[in-house]
Amino acid sequence: MRALIVTTPVPTHFMPLVPLGWALRAAGHEVLVAGQPDIMTAVRSAGLGGVSVGDWFRVGERMRGALKDGERAIDAFGRPEPVTEFPQIWVDHSDSVLPDYLELARSFRPDVVVSDAIECNALILGGTLGIPVVQYRWGVDPLSGPLRAAARTALEDRCERLGLDGLPDPALLLDPCPPGLQLPGAEPGTPIRYVPYNGGGTTPPGLERAPRDGLRRVVVSLGVRTLALNGVPHVRRILHAFDGLDGTEALVTVEERYRDEIGPVPDQVRMIDPTPLNLLLRHCAAVVHHGGSGTAMTATSFGLPQLVLPQLADQFAHGDQLSAAGAAISLDTAADQDDPELLATSLKTLLTDDAPRESARRLARHMARMPSPTDVAADLARSV
Repeated sequence: MRALIVTTPVPTHFMPLVPLGWALRAAGHEVLVAGQPDIMTAVRSAGLGGVSVGDWFRVGERMRGALKDGERAIDAFGRPEPVTEFPQIWVDHSDSVLPDYLELARSFRPDVVVSDAIECNALILGGTLGIPVVQYRWGVDPLSGPLRAAARTALEDRCERLGLDGLPDPALLLDPCPPGLQLPGAEPGTPIRYVPYNGGGTTPPGLERAPRDGLRRVVVSLGVRTLALNGVPHVRRILHAFDGLDGTEALVTVEERYRDEIGPVPDQVRMIDPTPLNLLLRHCAAVVHHGGSGTAMTATSFGLPQLVLPQLADQFAHGDQLSAAGAAISLDTAADQDDPELLATSLKTLLTDDAPRESARRLARHMARMPSPTDVAADLARSV
């Protein structure tokens, strides 16, 4: 079987698909990833074959360009309104890459197309070639169903030109959320176990072991764009919330270029280079993060309570659902995220109360019982 993986041009949108790609490869199937240059480093790091299509998309630059001077992401974007229109940026994106995707697909002749859950080009590819499309949710999913509905109108004429009656639905929608975590109104999906993969890398020296003297280790991972989109003061406030939190060691992933501006931090805070999150959490007691799906799902798979500080898009949904499940505290306004006392109190609650820890472990147990990517790959091969 040949599988063509197509994703939106954001590396973190591609990474959840990697374990399924590995499972297909291990079963002897041919796997090829097609995407814009933005994801090619991530493709190579995952050990999968890829073809670069089109120009750079540079989502980070686009987001920074939308901010006014001094404006933060949570102020500019914040909790999103329900999706009713397919954004013009994705219509333009389809126009720019779909012809090349079609040419590549006709040459590669896949038996199945696999994509993330908002890549509508994959649905057009599958419909045009007459093959099934498998879409993979990143996690808690408020976006894919409404976006697909809006895309039917926005891309209708493009589908007609290719001989399609309209934008097809996916043949299979894979859902890595354990029972009780997905949004109640979300379209039902087929369960697949979330296998943590946050990119290639190595564990910093000493962090492969449990912290000394029974210290509670907390990892602060705010995503690849939080500093660029929210500025240093936001991150500095989070780090200073650890001041006076006895018996705690905070590991914070921060690029070297920001550290001088952040300035002195509490003694129990250690800044380290960006590191794949799955390499840091084995000896961890809690995670502080921005609500990104990869971070939220990885922390959930390790059974860890979470302090969620969402900034935009589906990050709020991850905070909401993890909080509703009892496994997290979500501070979803700029005022709350800037309140040092509230940050410190929330951290202390996650580290000392049994309820969040037990709820997080329950979610992890449910996740571990879901069908593995190997199982799903085998089912997929039998069905195409």
